Amino acid sequence: MSKKQFPHIFLQGKAERSGYTQKPPFFEKNIPFKPRREHAKFLRRKFDQAWSESKEFMEHRSAVALPTRTGTYLEFEGEAGCDFPVKSLENIKANVRLLNVHKEIPLFEDKPVVKATVYIPAGQERIFISKLEDYENPEKDGKSPKNAPLLNCINNIKQAFLDSLWRDDSGLMPHDEPAWCEVWLKGDEDGIEQAFRDIAEQVNLPVRDGVLIFPERTVVMVKADCNGLRELMDSSDHLAEFRLAKETAEFWTSLTNVEQLEWGQNLLDRLRIDSEAKVAVCVLDSGVNNGHQLLEPLLHDDDCHSVKPSWGTYDHDPHGHGTLMCGLAGYGDLQRKLETDNPIEIFHKLESVKILPPSTGRPTIPELYGLITSQAVSRVEIQSPDRTHLMCMAVASTDGRDRGRPSSWSAAIDAITSGADDGNKRLFIVAAGNTDEMEDWNAFPNSNIKNSVHDPGQSWNALTVGAYTEKGKIYNDDLSEYTAIARCGEISPYTTTSRTWEGTKWPTKPDVVMEGGNILKDKKNFCTISDETCLISLSHTPLVKQFDLFYATSAATAQAGWLAAQIQTKYPDAWPETVRGLIVHSAKWTEAMEDKFLKGNNKGNYAKLLRTCGHGVPSLQRALRCASNRLTLIAQEALQPFGKKDGRVCTKDMHVFDLPWPKDVLADLGAVDVTLKITLSYYIEPSPGEVGWTDRYRYPSHTLRFALNNPGESRGVFEKRLTTEALEEGEKPATKEDTGRWTIGSNQRHLGSVHSDMLTGTAADLADCHLIGIYPVIGWWRGRAWLGKLESKARYSLIVSLFTPAEHLEQVIDIYTPVANQVRVSTEIPI
Repeated sequence: MSKKQFPHIFLQGKAERSGYTQKPPFFEKNIPFKPRREHAKFLRRKFDQAWSESKEFMEHRSAVALPTRTGTYLEFEGEAGCDFPVKSLENIKANVRLLNVHKEIPLFEDKPVVKATVYIPAGQERIFISKLEDYENPEKDGKSPKNAPLLNCINNIKQAFLDSLWRDDSGLMPHDEPAWCEVWLKGDEDGIEQAFRDIAEQVNLPVRDGVLIFPERTVVMVKADCNGLRELMDSSDHLAEFRLAKETAEFWTSLTNVEQLEWGQNLLDRLRIDSEAKVAVCVLDSGVNNGHQLLEPLLHDDDCHSVKPSWGTYDHDPHGHGTLMCGLAGYGDLQRKLETDNPIEIFHKLESVKILPPSTGRPTIPELYGLITSQAVSRVEIQSPDRTHLMCMAVASTDGRDRGRPSSWSAAIDAITSGADDGNKRLFIVAAGNTDEMEDWNAFPNSNIKNSVHDPGQSWNALTVGAYTEKGKIYNDDLSEYTAIARCGEISPYTTTSRTWEGTKWPTKPDVVMEGGNILKDKKNFCTISDETCLISLSHTPLVKQFDLFYATSAATAQAGWLAAQIQTKYPDAWPETVRGLIVHSAKWTEAMEDKFLKGNNKGNYAKLLRTCGHGVPSLQRALRCASNRLTLIAQEALQPFGKKDGRVCTKDMHVFDLPWPKDVLADLGAVDVTLKITLSYYIEPSPGEVGWTDRYRYPSHTLRFALNNPGESRGVFEKRLTTEALEEGEKPATKEDTGRWTIGSNQRHLGSVHSDMLTGTAADLADCHLIGIYPVIGWWRGRAWLGKLESKARYSLIVSLFTPAEHLEQVIDIYTPVANQVRVSTEIPI
């Protein structure tokens, strides 16, 4: 096989815009039949009862000079199993707002019940009553009554109490003593935060400084028990949700012995560092002790920050977690670099922001970690505005209770990465979080399946990193009584997964896995770590020892930060979306992963594999370079997903790429199998808050999809398959997507905001498959046009790779040069 390596080919001007009209999905809604007059009377009675009870209660509070809301919180309960059109309960102009939507499965039932919490201002109750009157209208006898889809689905109406706004696990509600809670307010307009703070002061509830603002949601922190939260409901008209605030994870105990000081000095002597580097990996953690001889050249004092100056910038963690992170983010596989005698070149810098307070011996006060994370990013960007900052964070919550549901922390990361507030997009790498110790390790891999990725690992835009291991063999005779829990190539016993998340709602996480070490156990199932099953990083106490052991998803995340820096340095013009996309695109599952989790070649099992191992283990070589038999094309483009046509809000643009393609070479290969891989990476703007996932109420601003033409499918026929814009009146598409040829399939690959899939076919067939369409899917930019984002542009990175099995052929097949010649790229990379 040829040793020549080449840069990826970046395409410019290859995206051709076409009008796009989304095909309306056809499905029959489950709307129950109800005897109209009887049902209208029932609903009117329930509504009047709830409204009068609320009014009477508020009049009583006002009479005794207590702060009192003016409107009413109501809960509308749908019939089990029906398609409850909750959006029809809202009236934006009248400030009748849908606050949250959730599902429950009642005891002894198998169908979910949808419950919607709605705020109705005083004086606007007439809006719902009018719906009932139109529905009951005798003139509609024998006809389809107005508002029937909504009203036929409503099974009950009642006042909303605390459990209607508490959108966390019910067992976490602070009954016995006050706890810090997130209060989600229904709006983002000026004055709403202060209005709420005034109410909280009147009812004697402490509110922390700081606020998170999202589209139509404002999040603050209040310390309250159940009675305090109820007091807020009785006093404030601005509430939407309550959730328990998050606490950060305990850092894992470590570690063991001193390594030889000469190792560090030898590596230092071989270092070649670019002092003018414009790329920096920024570690958000417990601070850093950059006096270590191997950190000083990469991390200067001016680049050590703290969210709060009083915390200092030193690493206060007893195990030096922040310093350990910096060691791997700076050097990657440090052990390999220590063991070699080759010169080591480093073309990026390090930065550190302390986002955790020093230990005081008291329980840590929960924070709005989304706000702290945002402040951390601002500090490094203000300090060094000319750098590209790659954010790397292995701090996570202590639990996985969100199970994919966006939190204020994960949504803040989505806002930071997307540039929702300032237009600057960023790469953010976060840890998936770790399983609990001992008991869970013995249950491997079921423990990994049941332990959910920790907040903020569910962030759509972040690159979420889990752990796998190649450290499955024991060479130390003193450990002969122990065996490694995971085999070489399997996921690490430490890593969490998204197997317990709802399969078609949330992204698949982690996105990729990297080395995180292994765990040993003896015949009595006693578990322990060992230097043979861990990585090595830099100690935070260099006067005592130079190196410490490091493991779990923190170690994996730090390595991913290093990998991202290599890509960004090699391709300085690559967008954050592209760097993330290349890491995912370069990843492959190991044979051990497929053996463990891929029981049978069907799409359902690939979905399980994805939610356990992500897209696999990234490759530095594949992420950075092409070869004669491996071609990678990259396009960085933007389209306008939505707009207006004839006064209606609608989808607007799609892009079609006619890629430069090695058609002749592929045609000559004939029946030889060739693999095509496509990755689409983009950032969404978040709109958190539990207002459901039907119609216009979505978390992402938009989502995009890719499609590939079938063999023999012309461009005209391909476009007619994608959009009704290309069809003549009365014409129907002549073809359908050949979904069976894809490894993962469209149902699973389209979750989240990075989509990657591959197919293997004959070279002759793939010679014809060079048309790729990128088209939008509905999101809140379209569904909430009043927020002024309807005509926003959506950036994306499209990465396409073609692999020919050169190692199995008598001669190397060059598919790179014919394409490079078409786009006039020149470029061999010397080895």
